[in-house]
Amino acid sequence: MAARIGLTGGIGSGKSTVLAMLQALGAAAIDADAISRATTAAGGAAIPGIRAQFGPEFVTADGALDRDRMRERAYAEPEARHQLEQIIHPLVGQEVARQADAALAAGARCIVFDIPLLVESGRWRQLVDRVLVVDCLPETQVARVTARSGLAPDEVRAIIAAQAPRPVRLAAADLVICNEGLTLEALQHEVAQAARSFGL
Repeated sequence: MAARIGLTGGIGSGKSTVLAMLQALGAAAIDADAISRATTAAGGAAIPGIRAQFGPEFVTADGALDRDRMRERAYAEPEARHQLEQIIHPLVGQEVARQADAALAAGARCIVFDIPLLVESGRWRQLVDRVLVVDCLPETQVARVTARSGLAPDEVRAIIAAQAPRPVRLAAADLVICNEGLTLEALQHEVAQAARSFGL
């Protein structure tokens, strides 16, 4: 049976780099965030439900979720966010399961589920065998994200504050890769060690 690994980490932790390294070692990757975005893109599976729940004004002319309008609604009415999640989450779950079945059918020995909100969302924990957290200091997160995105440090800190607190994420981990002050080669070594424990 293939190992099912939940991969998570705060913004700027290096999670995407670790995922790419695991894929290079033979893991199948399933990106829950990308699946979620696809459901609300033009013609996405969530659009009929969004139109029915919130009205046609929440769908753009090209048939995608009007993110700005939805953000304003969710900010004004927290319940709206919950309603949106009730539309999107089952669709994401179905597509994740479909991709996992396809990976197993293709002979994958390890499936890595890239789940940014793994800790925040209680439903993912029981779907994976182990949780791998990529961790670094908050100052490092801020430095990395400002360097790559052009966001101001305070904007990055606000994103970090909206994510699960670092101690909570670490407490949920079965395995932690500390991506602090590592060269890419050193990080690769850490990832390879983790991969061996996943059967890769």
